[in-house]
Amino acid sequence: MTDPIVVGVDGSGRSLRALTWAAHEAALHGHPLRIVHVLPSEHDQELTAEARAWWEHQRDEGVVDEATAIAKELRPGLDVTSDLPSGAPAAVLLSESEHAHTLVLGAKGTGGFASLLLGSVTVQVVGHTACPVVVVNHVTAGHRRIVVGADGSAHSEAALAYAFHEASVRDVQLRVVHASGAPALPAQVSTEPEKAAQEAAERKRMLEEWLAPLRREHPTVDVREDVVRDTPILALARASDRADLLIVGSRGRGGFHGLAIGSVSQALLQYSQCPLAVVRPRPTEATA
Repeated sequence: MTDPIVVGVDGSGRSLRALTWAAHEAALHGHPLRIVHVLPSEHDQELTAEARAWWEHQRDEGVVDEATAIAKELRPGLDVTSDLPSGAPAAVLLSESEHAHTLVLGAKGTGGFASLLLGSVTVQVVGHTACPVVVVNHVTAGHRRIVVGADGSAHSEAALAYAFHEASVRDVQLRVVHASGAPALPAQVSTEPEKAAQEAAERKRMLEEWLAPLRREHPTVDVREDVVRDTPILALARASDRADLLIVGSRGRGGFHGLAIGSVSQALLQYSQCPLAVVRPRPTEATA
């Protein structure tokens, strides 16, 4: 059976945007859509009184029924299933990711259980999912461009492979951004122009080396290389303003091996101007 696109919903506006994105993604890839609304256990002691009151109110509002109807209206003929599991939201979503093609979540909610599910839980889920996870904050369309960050790490390699595949499926341009650090000061540029040029040339050579096997595998993808002297967070956040999807690895070269999500991917959960896909390598690749 084909692995589904799994989307977590809670009835908020942002989770409905995630649902819309997930429905289109499922149709694009020919995968079924699985809608999940996590109900906390009645004995969950971590819930505040406000969150529990919100949940009690929303539980009977037909969140899943509404989401299912919306998905089928958006994509007639789409195979849509749903479930109302209970438990700790992060644990439930991570379990769902083990049998999913992609896990899709909305960005942080505005209060109550929405905030619990789509805020702090998102950070927990992103760093540990068994499949790529897409966090939908702003929905964009029409740029016909995917942006991916590259730094040579195992997580970056996984992100690049995912990006080439997605660009091929969508038949859109792929912009690969390699950010080499903070911009040089004017004095440095004027006094060390040859050194700066050599460094830029070396970074471009490395980027071309990373991309070579993927170019051969996906010869029809229009790839644009962008080596910039800027911090990865700023470079990718700016690039996301002109993209329909931003893709990053869960951790880059600057991360510590004990951390599941790096500072760049965590910051982009807030600053990306388009849906953000965070990709982890297979367990055997993660130690590279």
